[in-house]
This record gives sequence, C-alpha cells and structure tokens, in this order.
Amino acid sequence: MLNNKGFDLWADGYDKTVGVSDEENSYPFAGYKEVLGRIFKTIMEKPKAVVLDIGFGTGTLTTKLYENGCTVYGQDFSARMIELASVKMPDAHLYQADFSEGLAEPLQQQNYDFIVATYSLHHLTDDQKVAFLKSLRKRLNPSGMILIGDVAFETRAQLEKCQQEVGNEWDDEEIYFVAEELRNAFPDLLFTPVSYCAGILTIT
Repeated sequence: MLNNKGFDLWADGYDKTVGVSDEENSYPFAGYKEVLGRIFKTIMEKPKAVVLDIGFGTGTLTTKLYENGCTVYGQDFSARMIELASVKMPDAHLYQADFSEGLAEPLQQQNYDFIVATYSLHHLTDDQKVAFLKSLRKRLNPSGMILIGDVAFETRAQLEKCQQEVGNEWDDEEIYFVAEELRNAFPDLLFTPVSYCAGILTIT
C-alpha cells in the first residue's frame, strides 16, 4: 500500500497512469472516466451543491465541480496532491489528513449535499469502511448522498472471478467493495456497475 510519500511521488504522473488503464479497459481503472462522469452528472442536478471529496488526489473530479459552481471541501493525505489540486481550485477548502483516522476536524464542523470518494476508500479494511461511512453519513444534509466510485462488485463471487482473470496484476493490499456485504450496515445502499471491475455505490 502506498503511504503519503508514495502518493507524493506518484502525484505528477497519476492522471496519465489512470488514463492509460481506462483507455485500455484494463484493471484497475477500467471505467474510470465513466464513473467520474456519472458522479459529476448526479451532483450537477443540484445547483451550487456543497461537496466533500475524500481522497481527492489531483482534483480530477473536484475541479470540474468547482468550475461549475460547487463549494468544494476535500481531504487527502498527500501534500503534493493538495498542492496540485490547490492550483486548480484556489478557493476550495482542502485539508491534509489520513482518512483512516477519520475526518479532519475542520471538516467535521460542516454538512454536505454530497460526499464523494473515488478510488480512495479501498485502502480501508471493511470494518474501517463501515465505521467511516457511518460517520460521514451524519454529515449529510437532508436528502444528501454519499457517492463512492471505485473497484467494486455486487457479490463476492464476482470479485473472485475478476481476481482470477486479472491474475498477477491483482493488488492484494487493496480491499475492494462488495455491495451485498456492505448492505448489512447500509440496507439502502445502491450499486451501479460501470465496468467489469468498477461501479458506483450510493448511500443516502
């Protein structure tokens, strides 16, 4: 698993790395642009939405939201990622903190229309995911949504099938989402598959 220094080193080439994987329809980023596009479209249905992005990276999604009138808050543990994102979004409220330790204190003082996490929460264990998502849900405005775009599957069997097909490329250090298992904690969770290894989870 990459630590914050690892992500600092990867930051400048991150968007290119993701783009190549998406264009080749290869694990782990097959469907990446469509995942972000669908989340963007959902958020755009609410004018001037207040959005929190967890693990925003270089700001690929959040920059588009920012440019289209959203108030953007964000948390990432890479100083370099924040530096790159801040250039694109000078008035965004961006904080450096490790989300495995929870939400940064200033972000706990605010409520949000949307809380977004794209390709970030797979660094948490399943128990950590549940605890963190429950804490995030408390920060939603009425009718707010948590939107998670990531390597994700409806069932454990689908995950295992993908793992088998991918072979040595599979990252054993990342813990991917299985929608049917998360519904034990979030019965209203919706899962929308986007590619053979990615989808969007919605919690209201």
